Amino acid sequence: MQPLLRLSHSIQRVSRGLGHLAALCGLALILVGAYNALARYAGKSLGLALTSNGLVELQWYLFSMMFLLGAPWALRQGAHVRVDIVYERYGERGRAWTNLIGTLLLLLPFAALGIYACWDFAADSIASREMSNDPGGLARWPIKALLPAAFGVLGLQGLAEVIGLSAFLLGKGPNPSPPTQADDGGGV
Repeated sequence: MQPLLRLSHSIQRVSRGLGHLAALCGLALILVGAYNALARYAGKSLGLALTSNGLVELQWYLFSMMFLLGAPWALRQGAHVRVDIVYERYGERGRAWTNLIGTLLLLLPFAALGIYACWDFAADSIASREMSNDPGGLARWPIKALLPAAFGVLGLQGLAEVIGLSAFLLGKGPNPSPPTQADDGGGV
């Protein structure tokens, strides 16, 4: 079990790093968006083109990267949306079983389907070195290549969750599930 737990911790370090990168993308998104808004109005006043299609597309790319790279970290932190209304009522083991079953039956197949659905789309874009149709736009193939990679990392984080939950349920490790609001005294 120890080699699997080490693998799980390595995957979690990657997810944490990607989470930090996603946060930086969010900051860059704000800065680029603010520049674009200010430059558009200043440019009109001065009769200059101070922004471009490339900068507008960069905003889209940064938003996409923030979402795609942040998903594994959000999964690890328990920051994803839960719709299970009885989950909060379960004890630690019940929540661990719920997370394990949900990860095996829903998350991992979803990640695999995402890779499958995006693979040809991304491969075709990479092979053709796809560019934006807009004048001054960016290359599209890098952001399209990120799609199957992001689903892959999400699947790896799901695997890390399965390992950690299995270790907990077998009595070989701590509960990897983040506490619920009922556990930590928090609430809305």
